Amino acid sequence: MANIKSAKKRIKVIDKKTAQNRRIKENLKKILKDYNQTLASGDLEAAAEKRTLAEKALKKAASRHTISKQSANRKVSQITRKLNAAKAAE
Repeated sequence: MANIKSAKKRIKVIDKKTAQNRRIKENLKKILKDYNQTLASGDLEAAAEKRTLAEKALKKAASRHTISKQSANRKVSQITRKLNAAKAAE
């Protein structure tokens, strides 16, 4: 346990940021899972809307440094490729 006042404050700040990052990542996982289920069901219009929401959430998480910008860009690219492949297969 920290003895110095500033170290105690840093512990509180780190706990808050950890909780915030955990909430953001759980929300991202939920959004991506929902997108994948919609895509698997074959509803391409709804999947396109959910892809837009997923992209927005990924970019927002990257801007807050919860995930890296490259990771967000890679995931956006992956979900876009899945949607395009599903549209081409139709």
